[in-house]
Amino acid sequence: MKRVIPALALLLASAPAFAQPRAVDHVQTTADLGAICDPATAGIPRLESIAYCQGFLTAAGQYHALMNPPGSPIRPLFCVPNPGPTIAESGIALARWVRENPSHANEPALDGMLRWAQASFPCPTPPSTRRAR
Repeated sequence: MKRVIPALALLLASAPAFAQPRAVDHVQTTADLGAICDPATAGIPRLESIAYCQGFLTAAGQYHALMNPPGSPIRPLFCVPNPGPTIAESGIALARWVRENPSHANEPALDGMLRWAQASFPCPTPPSTRRAR
């Protein structure tokens, strides 16, 4: 029995390397982004995933806002209402959209995020500039 315990201890010592989910270090596809925005992991890897998701969404949203300032002649890709959803609500909504739109799973992550934002936050139709005669 004493010989079994060291072997069991060795097995258990190496188990966490297999049982622990990998930390998020990058995403490439829309499916990757959806997975980290709605992680199935627990503990530190879950927190890292949520932080990555929220950082990705925040950075992309801020870049979009900088490229489309109010009064710009360029029509923005999406228009988040004011007040908008929280970043946590946005991450959960994005993950749900990815599950519901598997045809976009292999697209680049930013393309998928922009598709989700356009579907979720469409901009109002601009008024017609044509004059009636």
